[in-house]
Amino acid sequence: MNEEKKPEVLKEYAGGWMTERQGQPIPTFLKIAFPIIGLSSVSYLVIYMNGETTHSERGPLVQAFNRATTSADPLMYIVAALAFVFVVVAATYAVRKSDH
Repeated sequence: MNEEKKPEVLKEYAGGWMTERQGQPIPTFLKIAFPIIGLSSVSYLVIYMNGETTHSERGPLVQAFNRATTSADPLMYIVAALAFVFVVVAATYAVRKSDH
């Protein structure tokens, strides 16, 4: 029986800090962690886009600052929507890539 070993195809990222082996599945915890972290980040952005206005100490200062400056709510909603789309695409890619 003559078995020839194929050389492993490795891809290195971040100067060798991360290594990817061809054909290895994406770990399940990453499939779960990426969408959770991404959706948490998007929700944090939407909830606190105008600052923490309800805080007992900083709230009045944040409210005064918000009254003195103009609001960028439409831009922040666009950024949040783009971030949400990225999370959905990344999660979809992770699930599809694991099937191949």
